[in-house]
Amino acid sequence: MDELYISDDLMTEAENRIRNLMWTVSGDYRLDTKLDMESWHRSKYISMYDAVKQGAFARFFDRDELGLYLVKKVYYGAQEQPLTELAQLCVDAAVYRKIAAERPGVPELRQKAFSDLLDLSFHRMSASLPGRIKIALLRGYLLDDWHCERQMEAALHSIRSLEDAADVMELIRVTDELYNTLIDKSFVRKHGDLAHVLAVTSEDLQEFDWSDFLEEEMGEDLLERYMNKMNSQVTTLQEEQDEKEDAPRDPGKRKVTLISPEAAAKMHSYIELNYGRSYLSELEQKRLNQRLCRGAHTDCSLYFTDGVLRSPVLANAQFVNARRHAEKNRTLFRNSRNMLARNIEQLTDELKRSLHRRSEPEESAAWSGQIVPRLLWKVEKMEDPGRLFVRTMKRNVSEFVVDILMDASGSQRDRQSQVALQAYMISEALSNNHVPHRIMSFCSFWDYTILQRFREYDAPREENLRVLEYVTSSNNRDGLAIRAAGDGLLQRPEEGKILIVLSDGKPNDIIVNRPNSRNPRPYYGDYAVTDTAFEVRKLRGKGVCVLGVFTGREKELMAEKKIFGKDFAYIRSIESFSRVVSRYLRKLLEDDSANF
Repeated sequence: MDELYISDDLMTEAENRIRNLMWTVSGDYRLDTKLDMESWHRSKYISMYDAVKQGAFARFFDRDELGLYLVKKVYYGAQEQPLTELAQLCVDAAVYRKIAAERPGVPELRQKAFSDLLDLSFHRMSASLPGRIKIALLRGYLLDDWHCERQMEAALHSIRSLEDAADVMELIRVTDELYNTLIDKSFVRKHGDLAHVLAVTSEDLQEFDWSDFLEEEMGEDLLERYMNKMNSQVTTLQEEQDEKEDAPRDPGKRKVTLISPEAAAKMHSYIELNYGRSYLSELEQKRLNQRLCRGAHTDCSLYFTDGVLRSPVLANAQFVNARRHAEKNRTLFRNSRNMLARNIEQLTDELKRSLHRRSEPEESAAWSGQIVPRLLWKVEKMEDPGRLFVRTMKRNVSEFVVDILMDASGSQRDRQSQVALQAYMISEALSNNHVPHRIMSFCSFWDYTILQRFREYDAPREENLRVLEYVTSSNNRDGLAIRAAGDGLLQRPEEGKILIVLSDGKPNDIIVNRPNSRNPRPYYGDYAVTDTAFEVRKLRGKGVCVLGVFTGREKELMAEKKIFGKDFAYIRSIESFSRVVSRYLRKLLEDDSANF
């Protein structure tokens, strides 16, 4: 679903609505705090619940006392983001029962906000311990399922103990204990306990330079501004980096993610845990990486898997999330049976006719060959006797094989189910025409490009439904994914080879600087588009026909054209899918000048 433009008037109306909600809940119309209007574009329920929570927290607790504690903790060197994330969880637990008892609509609003947050930010949250604790809490409150990693059980118990909290000091003690036990176990030894932190004087805080913690350094009272910032963050459900996910980035300020040697050693285990075991042996994987991860993709790795639902290490939060999203795909599948049947039938028929026309013999006039009896009567009058004969030429009757490659990055989140159905329709039409084909998706996390296999080339048609397990997350290194898919396709015996790429035309990968690595260039913008276009041209030069199916926002259309040239299909609605795609497939199959 494309992002809708919201006018200034509508945004002002939405902001007034949220502010009035906060004031009504708090009972204090002088309450002035920063509202999270950015998240309104993505989920009005998250914005509305944050407003309820801000109002409730101001009403039942001393918000300035909690904010002052957080500032003092940061003054001693605590990491701001994990500290505020833990405080957010404590605030939510402390205010929910109190405000829900007074306002019957709050429980439903909270359910919708939690559900949206899991959809929008699951993968980002799963990359940190506070985020995984948040996932466990959200799942627990939504599904009444409190199973989690052992190291988080005590944390969940401590946070839930605040559901009957009467004093803000209870929130401060739990937040402080969680930070010291989960985030920085050496904090007390280096800086002192909670009493020592709270003993920091106002003079000490005023003398500290808070400019590094603020986006804008102008203004005299930096401490007061930082206090206000912390007060806003602890009642905001969505992480700050989520809000800025689609903001324009300054190439000169592009960050390179740094990880420690210990984290690097655990990379493979983390990928296995969250994406499923690889179906390749360690030796096969190593050889593929040595052969394919070169040039722009040096120091990257490929990871081939059947997915966390097919080959899980354990039933963790990622497993539950994948199962949840697969069920969403199946729900749309069940609700779209008639539309799917029409599209599959049309695509099947077009594909069948194109294959038949390609195999039909072609006749042309010649000096020798089969004589044309109807022309014999005027042989004496013919200046060109060659027109008496016809030669039958067999057209290219090569067999075909197809790869379907789906972009499974987080930018496809809003279109996830529709992309899955698009791949399913192509797969069904190919199966109906007995064309071998493979379906894979790709995304990237850390320096791994994960290729999830849904169907192998010669699998039975029942395997087509596995594409409904398609789930989106993280980033996308399109050039490497296309190179890897093409490598498998080129090893097939069929002469005719087609690669269909379903993507949003927006390759974007966060680079991880591994210890002793060569720190490859950040993969985004023109650099990434040019690299992806190069991989497409290289495959075409080897005889593979590459078709791009554009599934993104219209503003990314120029990048898609640069990548795929004239061979791309723009799908404005899923109902027109078969008509648009069949037109491009017909052009490929019936063109004698095609590369196969």
